[in-house]
Amino acid sequence: MSLAKPVMRGLLGKRLRFHLPIAFALSFVAAIGFKYGVTEPRKQAYADFYKQYDAVKEFTAMKEAGVFESVRPSGE
Repeated sequence: MSLAKPVMRGLLGKRLRFHLPIAFALSFVAAIGFKYGVTEPRKQAYADFYKQYDAVKEFTAMKEAGVFESVRPSGE
């Protein structure tokens, strides 16, 4: 008793018809998951930070701490 020969003709096309929609669906789900799991919370965190951020106050604190070499603290 011998084994039947495998059908090789059209094998790639048959497998692509099965796997290609699955690959597109999974990549779409991954993109949506990344958008709502990573980018949206990051954008919200930036928005929350800049709602209460005072650039002048931050600059003054760094100036007083001596971070900048070209700016003298106001006490001198």
